[in-house]
Amino acid sequence: MVSPASAIKLRSRIFFVVTSVISVICLAWTLYGANLGELRREIPHLDWRWVAVGVVFDILVYSLQAWRWILVLKPIKSIPLWDSMRSIYVGQFFNAVLSLRPGEIIRCYLLGRWSDIPVSVTLASALIERILDGIWLVVCLFVTTHYVRLPREFVVGGYFLVGLLVVCGILVGIAMFWKQQTLDYVLGAKWLGWVHVLIEDLHLIGHSRYLYYAALVSLFYSLVQVLPIYALIRSYSHLRDVSIAAAFALMVILRLGAVVPQAPGNVGIYNGITVIGLSLFGVPSPVAKRFSFILWTAITIPLLIVGFIAVAITGVKMGDVHKNAREHMRRKEPLPQDETTVS
Repeated sequence: MVSPASAIKLRSRIFFVVTSVISVICLAWTLYGANLGELRREIPHLDWRWVAVGVVFDILVYSLQAWRWILVLKPIKSIPLWDSMRSIYVGQFFNAVLSLRPGEIIRCYLLGRWSDIPVSVTLASALIERILDGIWLVVCLFVTTHYVRLPREFVVGGYFLVGLLVVCGILVGIAMFWKQQTLDYVLGAKWLGWVHVLIEDLHLIGHSRYLYYAALVSLFYSLVQVLPIYALIRSYSHLRDVSIAAAFALMVILRLGAVVPQAPGNVGIYNGITVIGLSLFGVPSPVAKRFSFILWTAITIPLLIVGFIAVAITGVKMGDVHKNAREHMRRKEPLPQDETTVS
C-alpha cells in the first residue's frame, strides 16, 4: 500500500512532468520560424533606454505588492516595508528557479518567521491579495474585450477565474464578517487551536479600512504592470507602432496565463502567450516570436538577480527554507515560538 507521503510525491512528479512537457512544446513552437539569427542582429539595435525603463518598473512593481501586503496585515501588526519587500523578492526568486511556484508559500513562511505572525495568517493575507488581484484582472479583461477579440480559451479562463474568485471570496468573507458563527462552528468541530487565531485575525482584517486601501493599491499594482511591457515594446524597432492599448491587452493575457502552472522561469508558455497576444494586433509571427524572448529575458533575469541578492542578504538556505515551508503547510499550524527569529 502506498503511503500518503509517497502518493503526494508521485502526484507532484507527474504534475511536474506534464507542465514541463507543455512548456517544452510551447518553447519549440516559439522557436520554430523565429529566425533567431535575425534576433542576434536586432539586439544591438534595441533602444536600451526603454529597456532600462522596463527593467526598473518590473522590479519596482513588487514594491507596490509589498506595500499592499503591509496594508492587509496592518490591523494585526505593523510590518516593516523592508521585511515585506525582501520576503516577496525571495519568493519571486524561488518561483523562477523551482517548479509549481512555491514562492507564494515561502514568502508567507518567511514573513511569519520574521514578524511573529502565524503562517496561517500570512497565507490567508496572501489569499486576500490574490482575490483583490483577481477582481481587478477580471475588470481589465472586461475592458480588453471591448476593443480586441480575445481567443476563446482566454475568455473561458476569465469565466473560470470569476468562479474561483466567488468561491474564495465567500469562504474568506464568512471568516471575516461572521466571526462568532464561524468560531462556534470551528470550536464545535474541535479543530486545531490555530484556526481560532486565524479567524480572529481575518475578522480584524475584514473590518479594517486598510483592506479598502489595499484594494486601491491593487488597482495601481495591476496597471503599473503594463509599463514594463510597453517600455520593452518601444525598445524593439519592429514594434514601435504598437499602442499602449496592445500592451495593456498583452498584460491581461499574460496574467491570465500565469494562472496555469508552468515550468521554472515560466519559459515556454510565457513565450507562446506573448506571441498569441501580439498576433491579435497584426504583429507578424516571426517578429512576435523573437520579441517574446526579449520580453522574457528583460522581465525574468533582472528579477532573478534581485531575488538572489535578497536571498543572500536574508541569509536563508534555499533547501532549508523550502523544506521548512512545506512542513509547516503539511502541519497547518503557526510557527513555533523559537522559530520566529532569524539567526
